[in-house]
Amino acid sequence: MNYFAHAYAALQQPQVDGYYLAGLATPDWLCVTARRVKCRSRHAEPYVNHADPQLAALACGVRQHHADDGAFHELPAFNKLSLEFARQIREALGDSTGMRPWFVGHVLVELLLDWALISDSPELLDRYYAVVATIDAAKVTTAIEEFCGQSPGELAWFIGRFLDVRFLADYADDGRLCHRMNQVLSRVSLPELPPEFAGILPGMRKLVLARRYELLLS
Repeated sequence: MNYFAHAYAALQQPQVDGYYLAGLATPDWLCVTARRVKCRSRHAEPYVNHADPQLAALACGVRQHHADDGAFHELPAFNKLSLEFARQIREALGDSTGMRPWFVGHVLVELLLDWALISDSPELLDRYYAVVATIDAAKVTTAIEEFCGQSPGELAWFIGRFLDVRFLADYADDGRLCHRMNQVLSRVSLPELPPEFAGILPGMRKLVLARRYELLLS
């Protein structure tokens, strides 16, 4: 799951805690700021009943992130779409070897699910950013370092950029989605997608849009 899908259920509640949303996002933020640092459920578990409610909410968010990912990756709809996307990518790019088609297919299902859910409820995207903006990014950084026992890199800076750039909105445009995918591929040392890749995205969007509710956990 990606950022918005992780937060989707919480955002539909009357009250949602910014630190909880930050916890949901933290494992993905760390993929950008400190790829070798993993904030696992076992790191967060000792803090879920912490006397500081912000640390407790952050820890609960991290724990929920991993529970959601585990369940999501077992969904039949996710696996069927990932395989179908990998097939289309191999045919479109002539990339029959290596991990790029599989990896891109996997990630695209997650990004396009975010797009589909945002398309259904665009006001929730504004709420998402507004609630995350209430956190103290420096406190989150200090807490995650305490949880993991390792530096999370420039996490506070990246949280600021995350709020300023609002890149989740880019998923609605095929060209900008390709750009965001290429950023992901660069981080894992895989070749970029060519510009013509955008031509197969409309069909992929239709498939995810049709099955978006099968990709929700509740």
